[in-house]
Amino acid sequence: MITQGTHVDGTDLPRVGRPEFKADAHRRYAELRRQGPLHRVRMADGSVGWLVVGYELAREAMAHPELSKNPEPFAEELRASGRHILLAGSGFGGNMLMADPPEHTRLRRLVSGVFTTQSVERLAPRMTELAHGLIDGFAERGSADLVASYTTPLPITVISELLGVPEEAHEDLLAWTRHSMGVPSDRQRAALLALNGYLRELLAAKRRAPADDLLSRLIAVRDEDSGKLSDTELLGTAVVLVVAGHETTVNLLGNALVALLDRPDQARALRENPGHIPGAVEEFLRYDPPLEVTPTRFATGEFELGGRLIRPGETVTVALTSAGRDAPVEDGADPDRLDVLRRNVRHASFGHGIHYCIGAPLARLEAAIALRVLLSRLPDLEWADAGEPVAWLPTGITRGPVRLPVRFTPSARARP
Repeated sequence: MITQGTHVDGTDLPRVGRPEFKADAHRRYAELRRQGPLHRVRMADGSVGWLVVGYELAREAMAHPELSKNPEPFAEELRASGRHILLAGSGFGGNMLMADPPEHTRLRRLVSGVFTTQSVERLAPRMTELAHGLIDGFAERGSADLVASYTTPLPITVISELLGVPEEAHEDLLAWTRHSMGVPSDRQRAALLALNGYLRELLAAKRRAPADDLLSRLIAVRDEDSGKLSDTELLGTAVVLVVAGHETTVNLLGNALVALLDRPDQARALRENPGHIPGAVEEFLRYDPPLEVTPTRFATGEFELGGRLIRPGETVTVALTSAGRDAPVEDGADPDRLDVLRRNVRHASFGHGIHYCIGAPLARLEAAIALRVLLSRLPDLEWADAGEPVAWLPTGITRGPVRLPVRFTPSARARP
């Protein structure tokens, strides 16, 4: 039984984000929701803060004017706790995810045009080509690990081509970003330092020889008007575009495929009704989102949230995995049941308010294309190790399978 502690030092508080919690996340979060929408918890990195598990309160928290994304005013406490990687120049800092208005507004505006629905639709033919090419690589074998062969290489290739990252760097980027999304540790810090170092060199190379890519356009903004984008902000923006631009899509696809492999009737419904796949993506985002919890928010004042007093300097994190199962569904249906034909799906998996995910159109389109191509090319896809528990990512704020071992009828048939 998870109990809600009240001690300031964190004694007897629920411990979330640890491997045993993440492996059983939906049951653990359901237990917390039964006790209330807000809990004081100990996170995996040892810090104590507030965790929102209810849908309506999640939306309130993500748009609350007294919850800041900027960690800089809390630098002393973050350094003391070993979480200084959040600060500008140390890792993820210096980007729109760690900023409040007016800095957030300025940074977001610089890249927002690239991620509109109209802009990303132009990428659809290339995404489709990449998806087919990946399946061509394993279709004749009759088995594959879809994480290694499909759900990982597709998003990293799409975002790398958009940003202008050369193909030979893809494997390193995958390793650095996966480790950087974990809890603060020597390994995480090393991964972020390596990622920062590589992108710093890549930006310098693109400044010398610009190309037709997003990083070159950001450099032009920096050089044409230094007041718009500092060197720290340029690097921070590059880091967050690389990490957020593919890691969440990897896990969106992975979680969706776990759900479909566990429920063949749902996969069959999408094969028979491919026009429903974009709507099904929203259901996958509700049912099992790729971010288990949001990055930390910091209280700038004293206020009430969910009937509890939040004091200045305290942290609030939103459990998106929990909020999705608490979101209202039509006709009083069971929110714990996957329904890929469900209409008017509500979720908070792309955030809420001014920090709503700027890459949502890209992620939606990429997931829809990847699922449509896979389901059409491999009509009898099934688990290769049916009955074995799914191995979930053991640490970090993301949620996704480590492996997806599948089997299917070998096929060399031409692409549809």
